[in-house]
Amino acid sequence: MSDIETRLTEMGLTLPPPFPVPSGLTLPFQFVQVHGTRVLISGHGPQAEDGSMAGPFGKVGAELSVSEGYQAARLVALSMLASLKRSIGDLDRVGAWHRVFGMVNSAPGFIQQPQVINGFSDLILALYGSERGAHTRSAVGMAELPFNIPVEIEGELSLYP
Repeated sequence: MSDIETRLTEMGLTLPPPFPVPSGLTLPFQFVQVHGTRVLISGHGPQAEDGSMAGPFGKVGAELSVSEGYQAARLVALSMLASLKRSIGDLDRVGAWHRVFGMVNSAPGFIQQPQVINGFSDLILALYGSERGAHTRSAVGMAELPFNIPVEIEGELSLYP
């Protein structure tokens, strides 16, 4: 078991299986794209342990609290790590996280997007440490997100050569 997977287990966390694409929906893109040591990760939403989209759903600042948004962002980190593992095989191959773009389904007037996306950043830093896990980041509010999910995050990282 890799060091990252050992840390996940010690934290009581598990990676979800692939997202079951709903009937009638087409996803004409790759979840993870690897070019040499560069890795681009498409936007991911929160997944439950069975791979389905995890609730609660809705806008942070209305239907969801900042704390619930934070937990959703943590689930997004697990979803992204699961996709990454399926693509590269071993999460220990990650040399550095570079860029994270966090989108929050925000109620009008909600301005605490950074606190929500901290759920993602805090988990990545806990798993990879302050050197490999450090990343640049944007945390922005969106009027709507697909399927009424509260958080969507995309990222970029590099693998060890």
